[in-house]
Amino acid sequence: MRCTYKYPTGHQIMQVFWTKNPVKGVEPPDLSNDTEYSQRLQYLGDKQQNCTVRLSHVTLKDSHMYCFRFITDKDGKYMGYPGVNLTVTDLQVESPERVTEGDSVNLRCKSSCALTDRATFIWYRNSQPLTERRDRNNELLLQSVRREDSGRYSCAVDGHTHISPAVQLNVMYPPRNVSVLMSGSGVIVEGDSVTLNCISDSNPPAVNFSWFKENETSAVGS
Repeated sequence: MRCTYKYPTGHQIMQVFWTKNPVKGVEPPDLSNDTEYSQRLQYLGDKQQNCTVRLSHVTLKDSHMYCFRFITDKDGKYMGYPGVNLTVTDLQVESPERVTEGDSVNLRCKSSCALTDRATFIWYRNSQPLTERRDRNNELLLQSVRREDSGRYSCAVDGHTHISPAVQLNVMYPPRNVSVLMSGSGVIVEGDSVTLNCISDSNPPAVNFSWFKENETSAVGS
């Protein structure tokens, strides 16, 4: 946050610091003494004219009004008010929890504050960038989704390191590749026990199975 200041001739600067959300009648605290800021706040100014400050690793909780304050040797106490209003945005992916194979799905990268028209969005699936999805539009359209499209989707604004929390896209599909396996090998003798296993791939996984003899319409078991 870039900042400049002036003070009366004949005064000498004794103390400079930044504070947040000052309250009238209450002595504002020095943020550099606050444990939440001490490791992240870096004063880049001096005791002459420059009062620039840098705040690293910002989060949503850092959205406040920040003010510069200085004290002179003649008991002069001054503060730049109103100060700098810092708004920190967060990114979230809006997605339906479940979709069916073949549906068209629209994922939206939502921000808590307005972004510039030049903002370019990058999409990720399972932490891997979808390079073909770098676009000025904050929406990701998946047409005729397949089961391979299932995964955790997140988004980011190009040029920034912050990536949104991932959202799980669950694509449901009916049973496929159904097959029967028989345990054991060799000749089956009358009176032996035989186990048949039904294998299928579906989402959600199949719970109820019905067994049929070939060319018969009535189930022999479930």
